[in-house]
Amino acid sequence: MIILGLDPGLGTTGWGVIAAEGNRLSHIANGQVRTDAKEALSARLLALHDALHDLMLLHQPSGAAVEEVFVNTNAQSTLKLGQARGVILLVAARAGVEVGEYAPRLVKKAVVGTGAAEKVQVHAMVSRLLPGVKIAGADAADALAVAIAHAHHLASARRSVGR
Repeated sequence: MIILGLDPGLGTTGWGVIAAEGNRLSHIANGQVRTDAKEALSARLLALHDALHDLMLLHQPSGAAVEEVFVNTNAQSTLKLGQARGVILLVAARAGVEVGEYAPRLVKKAVVGTGAAEKVQVHAMVSRLLPGVKIAGADAADALAVAIAHAHHLASARRSVGR
């Protein structure tokens, strides 16, 4: 199964693609989609859409996972993050890809074992779980963590159905 993990943001959306075969995970690709803060909001959302659409075509994921929005103290930032997530969900839906949504604490728990893990711990575990990976930045590492959490969730669901 090919899984596309996404860490949404209007300025930078991290993405990571992994393959999951049972409990074995392997890295396929990762990166970041950046939008130009000088552009109008609509142009930035379109740029995000187009880049994610190209990723879907290139990697043909069978599943996707996105981190849920957490509420910022800045309402404008939260709104922009929500709009970026909307674009992500739209692109996935148009590609016919089902999306799992995960709270940041759940992603940390799935990857590190505790929901209170620091970013450094999450990134270290991503590197350990995907040996040899060259991570394109913090947002890409977070996206890979979301993909790993989704793979673990799907594996657990398969095990519980098989009982």
